[in-house]
Amino acid sequence: MKKPPLIWLNITLFATTFLAAIVFVPWRGITHGFELTEWLTFVGLAYYSGLSITAGYHRLWSHKTYKANSVIRFTYALGGALALQNSALHWSSDHRIHHKHVDNNDKDPYSAKMGFWYSHIGWMLREYQSQRYHDYKNVRDLQNDKIVMWQHKHYLLLAVIMNIGLPALLGWMNGDVWSMLLIAGVLRLVVVHHCTFFINSLAHIWGSQPYTDKNTAKDNGVLALFTYGEGYHNYHHIFENDYRNGIKWWHYDPTKWLIKLLHWCGLAHDLRKVPQERIEAAKFQMQLLKTRNKTAHLPNADEIVERLQGEYELLKAHLTEYYTAKKALLEAKRKQVADSQLVQQVAELKADFKAQKRNWRSLTASY
Repeated sequence: MKKPPLIWLNITLFATTFLAAIVFVPWRGITHGFELTEWLTFVGLAYYSGLSITAGYHRLWSHKTYKANSVIRFTYALGGALALQNSALHWSSDHRIHHKHVDNNDKDPYSAKMGFWYSHIGWMLREYQSQRYHDYKNVRDLQNDKIVMWQHKHYLLLAVIMNIGLPALLGWMNGDVWSMLLIAGVLRLVVVHHCTFFINSLAHIWGSQPYTDKNTAKDNGVLALFTYGEGYHNYHHIFENDYRNGIKWWHYDPTKWLIKLLHWCGLAHDLRKVPQERIEAAKFQMQLLKTRNKTAHLPNADEIVERLQGEYELLKAHLTEYYTAKKALLEAKRKQVADSQLVQQVAELKADFKAQKRNWRSLTASY
């Protein structure tokens, strides 16, 4: 089968920046050295460009998990150009197709089933889906965002200004243009590129699947450290409209923290969260499936499955009763009509649900 034509612009960009990062950056470090200011600028611009992708391109524009005012959207637009991953319009179009057709080798732009190299960077080196490059029907909502369209129209100019002009200016202000260009320009770009690309590649290969096995996406706390919190990818692929990826307080998710901070400052609003009962229901369903698969080879498998199914149905019933009563209590408090009887009922249902969860964990752990 004949391979699609190579995209020489992308190949040249990725090759030259990578070679410069592994050759000229060490050479400059050995012969000249780098100052603390340059390293701090590297870190600052890395987080600025990386978070502009995860909080801006991804969670704001691709999935609309929250709303942000024009100042924040403009800041993301510049940071997205600094990240050099195409315009927000194009990136979001690709990503929505990825979610709609995840793991479909013919339709998913960076299908993980095509292998690590393809999903990491290979999909950008050839014209695999050139027929839809300028088809933005799935992002018509974003075409109503003047900032998105401004960035899309002037993307190449903005990319040059942000990736060459900004580091050069900062270097001139610090007294060393070349060192700043190499550290805050080239090295920062390569690091942010591949850390972001890990979301498409490693996050579909390495980790666990606590919420769904309908696709290859994995949860991985280690990977979250390198992807600005995007490592909880199994959760994201089943609950893509949640502004969080790491839902526990200890999960490293600086993108979530940034969005929450913007909300506290009045710069973001309408943050979307998946109801807790849906999250727990998905986890219980996966635990049932995994336990059934583990015990399928046992001689008493039918008996085990029957017991598991019974406990699972009981667990679901407790979950539904507790969260239904909890919603009723919250509504009553909102209307200021809550009474002690309803409070007591919710407390009892919560205790019953917790007890059933303990039984469920004990049962599944025994297999």
